[in-house]
Amino acid sequence: MNDGPRARQMYLDLLKNCLTRYNIGETYGEVRRPVTDRRKRWAVLAMAQRWLATHNLAIVRQVPFDPDMRVEGLDWPAQAETMIGLKRLQNLEDCVTDILVNGVPGDLIETGAWRGGACILMRALLKVYGDTTRKVWVADSFEGLPKPDGRYPQDAGDRLWKNNAILGVSLEQVKANFTRYGLLDSQVEFLKGWFKDTLPVAPIQRLAILRLDGDMYASTADALNSLYAKLSPGGYVIIDDYGVMSTCKQAVDDFRVKHGVTEEMRWIDRSGVFWRRHV
Repeated sequence: MNDGPRARQMYLDLLKNCLTRYNIGETYGEVRRPVTDRRKRWAVLAMAQRWLATHNLAIVRQVPFDPDMRVEGLDWPAQAETMIGLKRLQNLEDCVTDILVNGVPGDLIETGAWRGGACILMRALLKVYGDTTRKVWVADSFEGLPKPDGRYPQDAGDRLWKNNAILGVSLEQVKANFTRYGLLDSQVEFLKGWFKDTLPVAPIQRLAILRLDGDMYASTADALNSLYAKLSPGGYVIIDDYGVMSTCKQAVDDFRVKHGVTEEMRWIDRSGVFWRRHV
């Protein structure tokens, strides 16, 4: 009996559970000021948090772990390397496995990586299938989301950048997360900066996986406009926020109409969608 495929799947399943902390269950999270709450007590708390941080301490609160929320990717984990949940991680594994088994040419990229969990899984998949030629591109500002710059009126009033204390994860921390799993090497490339600046000039020749997790209209449109033409037939487009962010949905819909993209879009869960490029 050949245990190779079984051992490979056991490793990948364990990795997904670790990246989401599903197999552990997070019961504590750092106390953070709600974006819309500007009461003075939060300023006092922020001062205390900054002082504690200099001593490698933090104020935390007990948070009940909801495994169903973690499967769907509907909570913001305190420690997990990804917030996309097990269903979207499984979809990513299925898509990457398909392009590897069928030899669809091109690299893999995620635009909007947060703590790097989805990209870590992509690098692991290349490793277990013995692919030594493709690269995993990790595109992110590593500072959080940008303030709307006026290029797209659809983003007017967007306040996601107010959450950058949570959404902004440094490049050094993301690299450390790759290292934690033994997956930081020359097949991982980082594109640091705003997508409007980095993606048009990224040295990427061809893609087989294009995964977007940029939330905003601008971030989604910039990624599609710069990278979709590089996606090989048989490759996959995965949109993380289509079902929960109206600006992201509109950017995708507008792009598909403008460029005549007619491939069927399929749902992953209540948030994510994907399609396979035919031509």
